[in-house]
Amino acid sequence: MDLGGKVALVTGASRGIGRGIAEAFGAAGASVAVNYRTGARAAEQVAASIRLSGHDAIAIQADVAEEEDVDHMVTTVLDQFGRIDVLVSSAGILTQSHLADMPTRMWDEMMRTNLRSAFLCTRAVLPGMLSRQRGSIIYIASQLGLKGAPDLVHYSAAKAALIGMTRALAREVAPHVTVNAIAPGPIQTDMLANITEDWKAMKLAELPLARFGRVSDVTPTAVFLASDDAAYYTGQILGPNGGDVMP
Repeated sequence: MDLGGKVALVTGASRGIGRGIAEAFGAAGASVAVNYRTGARAAEQVAASIRLSGHDAIAIQADVAEEEDVDHMVTTVLDQFGRIDVLVSSAGILTQSHLADMPTRMWDEMMRTNLRSAFLCTRAVLPGMLSRQRGSIIYIASQLGLKGAPDLVHYSAAKAALIGMTRALAREVAPHVTVNAIAPGPIQTDMLANITEDWKAMKLAELPLARFGRVSDVTPTAVFLASDDAAYYTGQILGPNGGDVMP
């Protein structure tokens, strides 16, 4: 799949799934804006690796849950590359708590980081996509947005909202802009460090493929959705999840 000539903005791209997608986009020929909030060194490494492959890349600091940061980030990308063809909203956090014990600040931070950020970034890039009558928006949701999980009610709620946003926005911006989501199962990234070993053992026992996923299990789906090969996909939820959800 060829992304040559496309400009992509990937949020949360200094680590985990976002990093893998940014690197895969660069390998497929895209120019990539690598967003990070705190991981400056890691983001610069991602951008440098893309440039070494012969494609343009910049690292951009922004807290994508803050409106001014998002507007500045998008303006910077437009100044550098002239347009944004693909948005991947990947920035996110993962915390764990029983709902009865959950501090309000934990709930609010989950919604701020995993949902508000997608809204702000989408709103910022949409005018350009609509004016060009071309664009692709990809949300990184989760299989837990489809099935839920104990101790992760806030995370499941935020990801379910992203899935609803995908389906509603796909109808709103059709036919020229496509909107899809990827709903991975548990993926081996540093985010899992916040989850107890007991919970991970329980989840592993549920998976038909009997393993947690790798970032490389997710990135081909993102490249596909960003490519012209996915031109007839919109409002879809694609699930590299090890069989945890079988719609």
